[in-house]
Amino acid sequence: MASTMRAVDIEGGKGGIDKLHIKEMPRPKVDHAKALVKVKAFGLNRMDLLQREGMYPVPPQAPKTLGVEFSGTIEELASESEGGFKKGDAVFGLAYGGAYAEYIAVSTHMLMHKPDELSWEQAAGIPETWITATQAMYLIGEFAEGKSILWHAGASAVSIAGIQLSLANGASEVYATARQDEKCDFCVKQLGAKAAYNTETTDWSAKILEATGGKGVDIIVDYIGPATFAGNLNVAAKDARIVNLASLSGQKLKPGMAEPNFGAFVAKRIRFEGSSLRSRDEQYQGRLRDQLHDHALPKFKDGSFKVLIEKVFPWNQIQDAHRLMESNKTKGKIICTIS
Repeated sequence: MASTMRAVDIEGGKGGIDKLHIKEMPRPKVDHAKALVKVKAFGLNRMDLLQREGMYPVPPQAPKTLGVEFSGTIEELASESEGGFKKGDAVFGLAYGGAYAEYIAVSTHMLMHKPDELSWEQAAGIPETWITATQAMYLIGEFAEGKSILWHAGASAVSIAGIQLSLANGASEVYATARQDEKCDFCVKQLGAKAAYNTETTDWSAKILEATGGKGVDIIVDYIGPATFAGNLNVAAKDARIVNLASLSGQKLKPGMAEPNFGAFVAKRIRFEGSSLRSRDEQYQGRLRDQLHDHALPKFKDGSFKVLIEKVFPWNQIQDAHRLMESNKTKGKIICTIS
């Protein structure tokens, strides 16, 4: 096997879309519990855009190459690899980085066998997205049957997964928000949310309070940050959990944004917690992989859970793929294939 491979590189280490290009790089080596996987497809995530611009805190163990989710076939296994895997197996999984490449070295603790019912493209769109939704709901949000939940950015890939997980696992009510009416309709008509509100044109927190008879919601999963902070405190029920996964509206409150009522934290016993999946250790991520394997994979096989893909690009069009993600017009995953 050749000692080099092709991978997507960022010219100068960081920059705009035009800095992305494919170049020859050393092929990664495997050790400990790692497998070398020949990548068939990889999924794009918003953190990729931030990392490309040099604005994402990359874990120290991550390679400089972008990409955290992929599908492919095992080419080689290290001596301490997890049992149940062999050369030639079709797999998909989560990595700290390196998926925008022909080969990736990844822990076998973060791999799963690809079901025949899923395409390479569908499998590549599951790991980061569905594991993040699972983590937000269960480990941080403390979801249980009968609780209500609000997913911001309802047409994003993580919220598409989260809405499906919520409905399948007995949420009493599922709400969503988006910035376009078309996306709100999508959340209700295609995903099954009870209601979805346009954050640009409606007082979404007032609408949800009205819909819940003033109770509010038990769990809020948020990626927006300052722009939704005050509304989240308003719409949170007693003992609510607000899970913050990103801050897409900036790092600070800006003029014109609603002022938060900090008294709500005490009055309603609200817990606000931020989290990042990528910075977690391998054991933590492995537990989430097991939960995904045991509880979600059967539903992917029978078709009750769906991986919604906006568009598939050949990887030599990686600039176009990033451009589409930056447009904020997608409903579902963007996938690149390697041939």
